[in-house]
Amino acid sequence: MILLELFKKNRICTHDRVRIDSDFSYCPDCGELIENKWFITRCACCGVKLKATIKNGEVVPENHYCKNCGSQEFKVERIDKINFINIDYAVLVKDIVKPTVSSKIQTWVDIKTSNYTPELLTQFL
Repeated sequence: MILLELFKKNRICTHDRVRIDSDFSYCPDCGELIENKWFITRCACCGVKLKATIKNGEVVPENHYCKNCGSQEFKVERIDKINFINIDYAVLVKDIVKPTVSSKIQTWVDIKTSNYTPELLTQFL
C-alpha cells in the first residue's frame, strides 16, 4: 500500500509545455491560464545586471554580491518583453491567472404588463 502512494498522480503542474514567447497562454497539461512574467535583478548600488534565479519562490540574484562594486543589495525589475540582451540575466515566472467575477445581474419584472408573480431568481456565476 505504501508503494502505491508513491506513484499517485497528485503532483502539481509545473507548466513546462507553456510557450514562453506569449504573454498569456493555456497550459496543455492542466488547462489553466498562465501569465509569463520576466524578471531581472540589478545591483542597488551601481545598477549592473545580475544573473537572476528563483529560490523559495522569490526572485534573487545568483551570486550574493555584485561583482562590480561588492554590494549585497539588489532590486528586482519586471520586463514586459524579453530580448536577446536580457535573456542571460532574466528569469521566467509562470503565474496562474484566476478569473474574477465582479459583476452582478439584477432582473426587474413589470407586474402590470405580465401575468408573472414575482419570485426570487436564481443567480448563476
